[in-house]
Amino acid sequence: MPKVKQNINTKIKIKPLMGYVLVQPGEAENKTASGIILPESAQEKPAQGIVLSCGDEMVLENGKTLKCPVRTGDKVVYKKWGGDEIKVDGRELKLVKFDDLMAILE
Repeated sequence: MPKVKQNINTKIKIKPLMGYVLVQPGEAENKTASGIILPESAQEKPAQGIVLSCGDEMVLENGKTLKCPVRTGDKVVYKKWGGDEIKVDGRELKLVKFDDLMAILE
């Protein structure tokens, strides 16, 4: 399981628009369970991280609204290929759609 940094205290200069959350992805595992060190090219990108910011409610086609299903600070699992990678203040973050969130880790 990838490690997730608890670094949500720093101020983020980006706010997601409706239907999106800003996630700080966890770190990729650099070692297998048996202790083999993986080169960076073989490390699998994590599909989990910490929510840094939530966008506004999403307006659906039928006019109803969908509230953000998570809160700032929640550890979440998102679809492996979900979200768009962005770089803000030297940090690699992800903008993930509400639809691409799959679970909250407790």
